[in-house]
Amino acid sequence: MNPLVELTNLTVMRDGTALLTGVDLTLCRGERVALVGANGAGKTTLLRTIIGLEPIGGGRIRLFGEECTTERAFRKFRPRIGFLFQESDDQLFCPTVVEDVAFGPLNLGLSVAEAHRQAVMTLEQLGIGHLAQRITHRLSGGEKRLVCLAGLLAMKPDVIMLDEPTNGVDTEHGCRLRQALLDYPAALLLVSHDPHFVGELATRVMTIRHGRML
Repeated sequence: MNPLVELTNLTVMRDGTALLTGVDLTLCRGERVALVGANGAGKTTLLRTIIGLEPIGGGRIRLFGEECTTERAFRKFRPRIGFLFQESDDQLFCPTVVEDVAFGPLNLGLSVAEAHRQAVMTLEQLGIGHLAQRITHRLSGGEKRLVCLAGLLAMKPDVIMLDEPTNGVDTEHGCRLRQALLDYPAALLLVSHDPHFVGELATRVMTIRHGRML
């Protein structure tokens, strides 16, 4: 099976310091890979690098079978890779929930009516349809997390990357988050310090220590 994401001998430098060194990783359809390790080990950097937000100092990134070496190449595949940021407020920028969730589908070329329907349907599937007209910055931490996830799922990505998805999420919203990810057929690449969350979702666990994959 051809990998959706393939990293070969990847190195990332910043200000003369190696953040990642010699990282090899493959993510295939149906896989749910958890990245674990101490704070500062390079987990978030790895996720950012996969979608071209960090320049590489060596090695190779292939997405969906194509090598990515330029911003244009990464931009082509970003709609197929949903990225749930560690901080929800970095991801929410439209006034209302339904507008925020519809933003991605609009960028994919759907009409305003189609994007709105897709957003409403996704919110309903996550059990948060009642939030559609709420103001995004007035949501609770758990509500914001689910709305951010809805924004990704509404675009129907092939890969979802999650950076500490359970941070600041209460039990009720955490259950909805886990169930939504279990139900969604995309490949997952998740960073988490929550062993129960990893145990429920991951089919494979990999450890990063001091920028190296073990």
